[in-house]
Amino acid sequence: MRAKETYGVGLLGLGVVGTQVARLLLSPPTTHSIVDSPQLELHRILVRDITKERSIDLPDGILTENIDELLSDENISVIVEVMGGEHPAFDYQQRALTANKHLVTANKEVIAKHGKYLLDLAKSSNLELRFEASVGGGIPIINPVQRDLIANKITSIRAIINGTTNFILTQMADSDIEFESALKQAQKLGYAEPDSTNDIEGIDAAYKLAILASIAFQTHISPEEIYQEGITNLQPRDFQYAKELGYAIKLLAIAKESDDILQVRVHPALVPLESSLATISGPFNAVEVQGDLTGPVVFIGQGAGAAPTSSAVIGDLIAIASHPSTTSSAPTSKSPKRKITVASIQDIETQYYLRLNVADCSGVLAQIGAVFGKHSISVASVIQKDSDPQAQSAELVITTHPALESSMQSALTDIRKLGILLEIRNVLRIEV
Repeated sequence: MRAKETYGVGLLGLGVVGTQVARLLLSPPTTHSIVDSPQLELHRILVRDITKERSIDLPDGILTENIDELLSDENISVIVEVMGGEHPAFDYQQRALTANKHLVTANKEVIAKHGKYLLDLAKSSNLELRFEASVGGGIPIINPVQRDLIANKITSIRAIINGTTNFILTQMADSDIEFESALKQAQKLGYAEPDSTNDIEGIDAAYKLAILASIAFQTHISPEEIYQEGITNLQPRDFQYAKELGYAIKLLAIAKESDDILQVRVHPALVPLESSLATISGPFNAVEVQGDLTGPVVFIGQGAGAAPTSSAVIGDLIAIASHPSTTSSAPTSKSPKRKITVASIQDIETQYYLRLNVADCSGVLAQIGAVFGKHSISVASVIQKDSDPQAQSAELVITTHPALESSMQSALTDIRKLGILLEIRNVLRIEV
């Protein structure tokens, strides 16, 4: 029986994901191989410190602190980058492509910020760049959007693509706890980093949305073009009131196109309890893609972690190794060409949820209603909550019919000037 051809791999990074990738590549071939595909063979691993203790048994001499040892190795055909962060990962990715190596990466920040440049560089060298693991961890989403849904005109994407925030919001909703307590739980369980700023402020989700939107709408969207809000202002009462109104609260990444104008935004939003996105709990992710032929298609799975992410990385490796002579025609090697206008957040139209602390006296609703009427905002419902006789205050929960963001912001400016307002406690968008 003829021995399988081998396909050399160089690995950049040996953190949580890198260790899992290395473990799979060093395991028996049947665990990560398919019939007729070459045997993936791990040759070298770049790390910051070769003396550090590892949780994996490695062959002698496989570790190096010198990137040139991987790039100059003629036995290595593909570089896998799982270091994370923008630098030095971006520089190493450029150098890998320049050194005539195919590239697989899980780095959402680099792909979001520099994906177009890297795709052009790969194409000019007849190389493959794959990044399935950069969005949604183990959820297959990049390739399905590029290949399986290619006959569709995609009109919208709505996604829960940050497992940390979804875990936090689930805990706040189910356990009626404050944000800080839910964050500490997420950190204790390993769902959140000690510095979780990128997650809780929506930055991580914006990177992933930039990648998804660029592919789905065949254009180039940079993270700076995406409006983003985090989840730190949410309080247990918001979840209680949302449930009473028939909604759940999720951090949504949204991209919608209409008449060659694209809106891209990341923020917490109320979604109907009966929707598929409302049921996504804990650290799970979901991506809902709306196509003109398929209608809504929903991808659900674990969006982070070593095993799911390494699944996507190894899948990309097998795809490259199985068809090395045809990689230049693969969709992931094509840089987007379409130009599209990105809408300002001020121009979007959506419904709103407001929680206000107001003076408990007559004429309050009339004054607020007059402001809304002035700005062409129609009120859908008003509920009075938690009157405080001592403070002579009450909490109002208001929902609106669809209105322009600019109108709502102008209305809020005027409401702040009303003598009856004590505090605007929260303003959230409603996505139906």
